[in-house]
Amino acid sequence: MHTLVSMQSKEEILIKFGERVRKIRKEKGLSQEQLAFKADLHRTYIGMIERAEKNITLINIQKIAKALEISEYQLLKFS
Repeated sequence: MHTLVSMQSKEEILIKFGERVRKIRKEKGLSQEQLAFKADLHRTYIGMIERAEKNITLINIQKIAKALEISEYQLLKFS
């Protein structure tokens, strides 16, 4: 049971993070490709993050936040 709860929680945070990245990216008027270029990441990687298919590293969270011109805290602030 504990494993199931852990997996659900893990998937939930990936979904929330991906939705947050997409929302802010669109508010900034950036395409996935533009964000990827600014963050020095691959375009398909941004898509995978937004679809909750990738468990992102702290380093890449920092790159994306910098590319979006926001703090890491603002990027991780889920409502």
